[in-house]
Amino acid sequence: MPLVAGIDSSTQSCKVVIRDSATGALVRQGRASHPEGTEVHPDHWWTALQEAIAHAGGLDDVESVSVGGQQHGMVCLDSSGNVVRPALLWNDTRSAGDAEELILEAGGGDATAGAAHWASTTGTVPVASLTATKLRWLARNEPENAQRTAAVCLPHDWLSWRLAGHGPGTGPASLELLRTDRSDASGTGYYSATSGEYLTEVLRSTLGHVPVLPTVVGPFEAAGKTPGGALIGPGAGDNAAAGLGVSAAVGDVVISIGTSGTVFAVSEVPARDSSGLVAGFADATGHYLPLACTLNATRIFDATAELLGVDLRQLGDLAISAQPGADGLTLVPYFEGERTPNLPDATGSLHGITVSNFTPANLARAAVEGVLCSLADGLSALQAQGVAARRIIMVGGGAQSTAVQQIAANVFGLPVFIPSPGEYVADGAARQAAGVLTGHLPDWPIAGLDFAPESPSGPPAFLSRYRSYAARAAKD
Repeated sequence: MPLVAGIDSSTQSCKVVIRDSATGALVRQGRASHPEGTEVHPDHWWTALQEAIAHAGGLDDVESVSVGGQQHGMVCLDSSGNVVRPALLWNDTRSAGDAEELILEAGGGDATAGAAHWASTTGTVPVASLTATKLRWLARNEPENAQRTAAVCLPHDWLSWRLAGHGPGTGPASLELLRTDRSDASGTGYYSATSGEYLTEVLRSTLGHVPVLPTVVGPFEAAGKTPGGALIGPGAGDNAAAGLGVSAAVGDVVISIGTSGTVFAVSEVPARDSSGLVAGFADATGHYLPLACTLNATRIFDATAELLGVDLRQLGDLAISAQPGADGLTLVPYFEGERTPNLPDATGSLHGITVSNFTPANLARAAVEGVLCSLADGLSALQAQGVAARRIIMVGGGAQSTAVQQIAANVFGLPVFIPSPGEYVADGAARQAAGVLTGHLPDWPIAGLDFAPESPSGPPAFLSRYRSYAARAAKD
């Protein structure tokens, strides 16, 4: 059967998987690292991609390829196709002040009105990660570079364009061949996922002019061909690609437990959250992908394990040995502030300590429950935006903890499916590449574990107790 390739160009690395388009069977794979930092020249991504492709045995026998990439990054090109300056990545925060100004300007000086305007037009209230805020920073701080910018694209757009044989020095006509998809475009701050249109007025108010922007192509529409003749898929932002990789459908909520936590869903309705907690992104299939983020996840496990002098496996064993609710011990895990709820200056807190419950097992249990309860707040934020949640798909390093697996279904009150560890973003890109060949997404089997709530009639008592203490943190 035809082979397809999926690429995950993340902040840290580039991963390539090559799979059978019909069965999804992994044929071979490769990987290469990216440099650290929040400002990276795109040439490093291209070099890493070539290295990862070589490690994966090349693309000569591949019929379709697609790129999933880190969202939001600002890639500016001049009229000849040269990179104007190193790209500012999603995690570069220098444009935080510009985000605040954009909100105030939209509301005529009223931040609440401004946030409502942005939520209704783009689905997302500006924060430093969005490309629009970075363009405002560029125009204010590097006006010559802003004037040289003839086209603006995102990391995955630029890599797809390079795979099609375009690049530095290829001239103005090649800029018109830039392509993207709804999921990545929806994270720029100048695209409306509901109308399917770029918002040119945002570009004029940020960059100062309207540059060439990638054409947004459909979920199964080819964005070009490689010099070797392989079709290039539309690609996707990393979260949308991960959704494809775990076959998330309407009614599924994907919860990723890594250094931070991410909660996103495939939804038939767009999100318009003026509080800014939920970003109103699009997915890679024609639906929407509302997303909430928490700042504290596996680092809480790491810190608790270090305090108790155990490794992560032993931490999980301790947590399982304790009773649900940790005998009244409650950890609010805002160790590094929090994003959902938006409490950037908050700190963590431990509540309900008594002589009898202050044990290693209860502390381990409270850490696991606290992180999962925090993610449950992210789920509630999505549900408040009309998301229909029928199943949780839990991924990420933290999801491999036995304690997390056993406790999660009760916290969320929903069935939980935990796919076997894999390269979900690259796999999702490969699945999209297969869809470009056939016109529909293949139904690749996904191995994993299923968990059901022990008490489906309602949330556990410790979740209500957690929310009470979390509400106190919001008032402090």
